Amino acid sequence: MRIYVYFIGKPRDAHANAMAEEYIKRSTRFATCEMREIDPRRVDPFTKHANASKILLDPAGKASDSASFARLFEEGHDLVFIVGGADGLPPEWKPRADRLLTLSPMTMPHELARVVLAEQIYRALTTLRGHPYPR
Repeated sequence: MRIYVYFIGKPRDAHANAMAEEYIKRSTRFATCEMREIDPRRVDPFTKHANASKILLDPAGKASDSASFARLFEEGHDLVFIVGGADGLPPEWKPRADRLLTLSPMTMPHELARVVLAEQIYRALTTLRGHPYPR
């Protein structure tokens, strides 16, 4: 299984970046994980990862608890998570997504959303492996 976390917009907050990177680094013990900035004018994740499940973070998406989120990882398919920037996601991407997911009904900076997403990815992977982290 490969997990990709793509985000739109320059990562400016060094503290948030370090936290997100740390959770992605921890996750690599359980799966191949990558996190990086993309430019939606140059990268089409739907073509690049044709066989992966594309999960877009969007305020209008479905909320999920940690246990439900972990079930996304059970099948072992590649997963692509996309976090929008200050202006959100390109509108033409939303209908093409396999799932729209919201992390919270509250608005948060995209850098903080990446931290929360990266931690939940790590939590899901450790949950499925019986690791003591998610107790």
